[in-house]
Formats: sequence, structure tokens, C-alpha cells
Amino acid sequence: MPKSRIELRFGGTGGQGLLLSAKMLADALAAEGKHVAQSQTYEPTSRGGFCNADLVIAGGEVDYPLPIAFDHLVLLDKMAIKPSWPRLKPGALVIADTRLCPELPAGDVRLHHLPLSRTALELGSERVTNIVALGVLVEMTGICKRKSIEQVVRADAPRGFLDLNMDALAAGYALATPVPAAAS
Repeated sequence: MPKSRIELRFGGTGGQGLLLSAKMLADALAAEGKHVAQSQTYEPTSRGGFCNADLVIAGGEVDYPLPIAFDHLVLLDKMAIKPSWPRLKPGALVIADTRLCPELPAGDVRLHHLPLSRTALELGSERVTNIVALGVLVEMTGICKRKSIEQVVRADAPRGFLDLNMDALAAGYALATPVPAAAS
């Protein structure tokens, strides 16, 4: 990783698998020897309310476990835009679903508006939109090695979802185009 501290958010609504995506990425990063702190916030409703999962990633000890300003933001529902957008660093990478986040504010960001949920539906289930997004994030940023995230997805896939999750991860890689690192 080019920077000593990277902060990212998976934002959307409850039931979209955001916490699972964050856990999978955290496990892949930890397997590569990186230090990771994970936190989440969500409304009391289990499905449909605002939910986010945040990661703070460092090459050494994480000095403060909560994110201050995001380097990367994955948006899977428009409900997550308002609480997340003001916390973006200049030049942050934003990956947003075209169907679930049709309109986004202007800003100094590298925006990639992609058909994440449509891709998941084409694979057979909207429930893997989070894994499609995870594949896009990994491919665009190089935040961890493909092999690392694939091992974790294989280990953590819910019963009956292994093949679908692996297909979703590969579809995410295919949607992605490499993004150059922002100047520090």
C-alpha cells in the first residue's frame, strides 16, 4: 500500500452484506500482515436502515481505530451518501451502484458509477452485490492481493453461496479499471 494509513467505508442499508464485505477484506489484509481496525454503525432495523462498515488499515499499529476521512467509499444505497460524502478526502475513490445511487453530489473525487447490483442480478442474486463491489474495490486499488481475498471469500462464503460469491468477485474484477493512486 502506498500510504501508511488508509480509511474506507462500505455504505448502504442493512441486509446488503456490508459487514461481511468489511470482515472479508479485513481478514485478507490481516493475512498479508497489515493491521486493520473495523467498526460499523447501523440503525436498529435489521434490514433497510442505514448501515456502514468502516476499515482503518495501516502498515503498523492502528493509532486510532475510527476513520476520520475516507480514501475509498463504496456506496450500495443512496441512504449512505449524506452521512459519508462530507467525510471524503480530496481525490477519494468512490465506487457507487448506478441503480441504487442514481444521483451523486459533485466533488473532488474519482467517481466510478458502476452497475454493481445489475451485475449481481445477472449472476442470479442481488444478494451478492456486496461481493461484486468488493471485487471492484480490490481490483481498482490493489489494496490486497486477489489470492488473499479469494481465500477469505472461499472460507467465509455463506452455505450454498460459494460458487456465486466467487463468480461475483470475478465479475467485480471485470467491472474494474485500475485507478492510479492519489497524490499524498
